[in-house]
Amino acid sequence: MILEAVMLQVKLGMEEEYEAVFQEASKIISSMPGYITHELQRCIEVKGKYLLLVKWETLEDHTIGFRQSKEYQEWKNNLHHFYDPFPTVEHFENVLL
Repeated sequence: MILEAVMLQVKLGMEEEYEAVFQEASKIISSMPGYITHELQRCIEVKGKYLLLVKWETLEDHTIGFRQSKEYQEWKNNLHHFYDPFPTVEHFENVLL
């Protein structure tokens, strides 16, 4: 299992719209092969800051299966205009097996 972690900064004043659009876009990512689960956390201290955590079966399920799919283009069109700056995506694996 791979954990995708992304710190997101949403443009100020767009948070409510972002959350609504993200909820709809969640249907896209959750339909992808290798997807396990995801959650979006809102930062308490910093307005517009979110943490996205997505669990995938393999790294390739995210980097190839999702990122190179037509569904990713829809995800991107729905969500990427909310971010400033554009986020960095990192992947993690469990140390204690």
